[in-house]
Amino acid sequence: MIDGKSIQNKLIGSDDERAVSPVIGVILMVAITVILAAVIAAFVLDMGQGQEEPVNAAVNVEVSNADNTTTITITDAGNAESFELRGEAVDGAGDLDISKTGESKKYTGTGNFKAGEEGTVVGIKGDSETVVATFEIGSSWS
Repeated sequence: MIDGKSIQNKLIGSDDERAVSPVIGVILMVAITVILAAVIAAFVLDMGQGQEEPVNAAVNVEVSNADNTTTITITDAGNAESFELRGEAVDGAGDLDISKTGESKKYTGTGNFKAGEEGTVVGIKGDSETVVATFEIGSSWS
């Protein structure tokens, strides 16, 4: 008669003969997989760089050549901390003194702008700067 216990001992060994290598093997495979996933994620997500994210904001600039006015409105402040007016068209560029969604600033006349030139609105967050709008002053401004 065939004893099930003796067949089992021949196939997988007795309690004394079994090794723990399959358990160690599985643990090592899991550890290697986790380490590889962490290294790949670090490269893909640039976690080691410490770079600042770009400024994400939206500004609307309306230039009226009929009455020589320029209105700058923040349509979405996003993550910008402040905004500056820069460029060839701008005489005395600098801080716009507006920083929240919905705020606007209106310039009248040519005291701040040069006719026929281009200006930009720059969003600033820490050391990061992004041009969020460009505009051109009409050549007919006087």
